[in-house]
Amino acid sequence: MELFTLVLGSLVFLETTALCVSNFSGKAKNLNRKARRRIFVDTSTLIDGRILSVARAGFIGDELLIPRSVVRELQLLADGSDSEKRMRARFGLDVINELERIENVEARVFPDIPGHVRVDERLIELAKDNNGLIMTNDYNLSKVAKTEHIETININELAQGLRTEYLPGDKLSVRIIGAGTNPHQAVAYLTDGTMVVVDDAEKYIKSREMVEIEFVRYLQTNAGKMMFAKLAKTPKEQKKNRPQGRRVAKKTDKKRSQTSKTKTKSKQ
Repeated sequence: MELFTLVLGSLVFLETTALCVSNFSGKAKNLNRKARRRIFVDTSTLIDGRILSVARAGFIGDELLIPRSVVRELQLLADGSDSEKRMRARFGLDVINELERIENVEARVFPDIPGHVRVDERLIELAKDNNGLIMTNDYNLSKVAKTEHIETININELAQGLRTEYLPGDKLSVRIIGAGTNPHQAVAYLTDGTMVVVDDAEKYIKSREMVEIEFVRYLQTNAGKMMFAKLAKTPKEQKKNRPQGRRVAKKTDKKRSQTSKTKTKSKQ
């Protein structure tokens, strides 16, 4: 009898534990789902294609929803007579297929019913009804969405934020720190830690003085960003490099005046 009671109590304990674990895991899943935002992707983002790079890099942890009305619009453009629009629309359809294949990215076609409403208006309706966001590169759609209190995500704004602070042709004073890998090169660093390789700046390594450089190009790699520059001409160097035409002209004028004076004396 005691053994039966012990076995029965153990079964009750195991069943209660299993129920608690299942309820806890179910709540955790629901919390995880609630934490993920629902982002409705528009046509301009798919045609742009840069969303693939962002997704592959692992920066999209939300749910990407491509409305069927957007797919329908791309299909119509892909079947149209305009060759440029047709090519871009086909690329947008390929982007949808690639997004669905990326691991750890939840992207799917949202089964809305395409109607007589414009695609932009339909996106706003979907974002309102599903408490979602809109990913778009369309400036006007972003403005309209803000009037409806709908948050938008713009790939162009992301690219602008990640743009390098200095562009080719810009000038800056930097301190030469060390030697470069190639002869006559030196290395400097920007305030954000970006390494700058400066040509013909080897002579400034020992003094570590500030020199003015002009950016030539920059290289973006998986390890980070690297910029290349050359020495900018200082005012003294500009004076040295100026053409000597004026000085030569003055000397010739003096010689002419002297020769004319001697001629007049000889005549006298």
